[in-house]
Amino acid sequence: MEACVTLSKKNYGLLFVLAALLIVGGCKKKETAPPPPPPPPPAAPTASLSANPDSVPPGQATTLTWRTENANDVSIEGIGKVDPSGSQSVTPQASTTYRLTAKGPGGTQDATARVTVEAAPVQAVSQTDEEMFAANVKDIFFDYDSYAIRADAQQQIAADAAFLKQHPNWRFTIEGHCDERGSTEYNLALGDSRANATRDALVQNGVPAGNIKTISYGKEKPFCNESNEACWQQNRRAHFVLTK
Repeated sequence: MEACVTLSKKNYGLLFVLAALLIVGGCKKKETAPPPPPPPPPAAPTASLSANPDSVPPGQATTLTWRTENANDVSIEGIGKVDPSGSQSVTPQASTTYRLTAKGPGGTQDATARVTVEAAPVQAVSQTDEEMFAANVKDIFFDYDSYAIRADAQQQIAADAAFLKQHPNWRFTIEGHCDERGSTEYNLALGDSRANATRDALVQNGVPAGNIKTISYGKEKPFCNESNEACWQQNRRAHFVLTK
């Protein structure tokens, strides 16, 4: 009987310990769940801008084409606000760098496109045959009362001949002129001799004789009307006129 009583006390003890463990376990504080991770930041905008063609003559148009993503405010400098993606024709008056700015929740992104306006071509001034002739065929000057080709005129004769040979179809007249001194008849003869001497010198330098006519004006058509040596020297000449 005493053994049974002792066993019962042990059982009560175990039950007490188990109950205490259950109570302690039930009173333990529950752990708090970790907070959720923060949302990802907004994506940064992307932008591209191109011009086709990127080099144009003055007054010609080019086409700007652009594309953006993650942007809600897009503008192009010099044009203003534009759609997030698109194209537009522009005609720059001078070389221009177009700048696109794309803004969105994730920031700002720029893109540029350079359009070069080519320099206007220089228009060549066309010369008439008469202008070319006058610019390249220079007169031959003579000493007083002489029709001899002076040494300093030989180089000009050679230059005149070289140019005239480049235009073998041109026909021209050599006019003989004199200063005011002497009679009209004498100066007409002297002017004729000066024109013929100049023609002969050109022919010796390779100019076809058939391209040349001569005439004398003596002192009838002076280039200068003052009575001094500087003026008289201007009138003692063989003058060239293109006749074609």
